[in-house]
Amino acid sequence: MSGHHHHEHSGDSLAPAARDALIAAGEQWTELRADVFDALATHASPASAYDIADEVSAKRGKRIAPNSIYRILDVFVANNLALRVESSNAYLANSHPGCLHDCIFLVCDECGEATHIDDDALTKSVRGLAEKADFKPERPVIEIRGLCAQCH
Repeated sequence: MSGHHHHEHSGDSLAPAARDALIAAGEQWTELRADVFDALATHASPASAYDIADEVSAKRGKRIAPNSIYRILDVFVANNLALRVESSNAYLANSHPGCLHDCIFLVCDECGEATHIDDDALTKSVRGLAEKADFKPERPVIEIRGLCAQCH
């Protein structure tokens, strides 16, 4: 892996780090966004917008539409508070919010677990290949499908 250094957050420090990163990016941290982030952060495996909508709706005692959740998750992804597993249209809370780098996921076809890894040298190479093909990469995501250690 390349020399990418960042502070991993978990537990009680994760939501404040996400809030601070979002505000630093010029976005608002609303009660609904806080509830969505809290629900997302409870998941060890990728969660769908529908899962999050159900959890936030139950917490708030009123239905929150999945399209509202999708919009919030889009803001979170754009600001590196959440990571999107493209192949399953599911999301994970980013344990190092605001940290800018491309995503590499190892996705288990058996249990659905998605492990996020960083390798800035690899993703820089992928971006370089795209640029050589006169293509402007916006948000590279690399997903490797297979079986995790528990499932093989």
